[in-house]
Amino acid sequence: MARVPRLDLIPVTDPSDPRLADYVSLTDVALRSRHEPAKGLYIAESSTVLERALRAGHRPRSVLLAPRWVPDLERMMQTVDDDDAVVPVFVADEAVLEQITGFHVHRGALAAMRRPALPALSDVLAGARRVAVLEDVVDHTNVGAAFRSAAALGVDAVLVTPRCADPLYRRSVRVSMGTVFQVPWTRIDPWPGGVDALREAGFVTAALALSDDAITLDELVADPPERLAVVLGAEGDGLKDATIAACDLVVRIPMAGGVDSLNVAAAGAVAFWATRVG
Repeated sequence: MARVPRLDLIPVTDPSDPRLADYVSLTDVALRSRHEPAKGLYIAESSTVLERALRAGHRPRSVLLAPRWVPDLERMMQTVDDDDAVVPVFVADEAVLEQITGFHVHRGALAAMRRPALPALSDVLAGARRVAVLEDVVDHTNVGAAFRSAAALGVDAVLVTPRCADPLYRRSVRVSMGTVFQVPWTRIDPWPGGVDALREAGFVTAALALSDDAITLDELVADPPERLAVVLGAEGDGLKDATIAACDLVVRIPMAGGVDSLNVAAAGAVAFWATRVG
């Protein structure tokens, strides 16, 4: 029988309450990118995202929400088995929530989640046939959108390079609609040296780039490899020359209307759909 965590409901009226330190000034990207990995936390925003995080086995250190979302939280926690742990739940009116966080809290709920250890590359690749690699994608919105497309379009795993934005950053998680908890992922390091590890695991690596020797996406789809890793580059500059040289293939998406390329998340969605299995 599951041992459901007990929720300790704590009314909050003072935005400067020191117990709320995990939730203060969340709009400061530089602060959060340093603070979250060091403390082993990430922020889940909205009841939908929190529920998906709980289903993935992630556990909250605390929750901050408006009173009307308490019943939703109680329902979600009924499925959690966590040795009768006690979860502090700070309850505040939405105006106070906005003072605490610095923004309007989407769907009235935030949770400071304990960050799980990243799995080994070999574990993420085991059994995968379609993999996406995000090289140095620094926009959190693009990272979240890429994960959502990966989940929707049959990508088995996502790999992010050392300089790629954090998939568990609040905006990435929210844009992904919580699919960052659904699609297995880890960091691939070193990079582009990690191309060799993909090749050893049986993957053909396809760099999406504009090169003279690039084949079209249609040509790739006409004779698809059994295991494929689609490599997507950073906004603006695209993939590094060393990465393109290391990959097995260079692939371009045919364009019309005088447009030379798509946003990285859009390009990923097109490639994921075209190369999907089954």
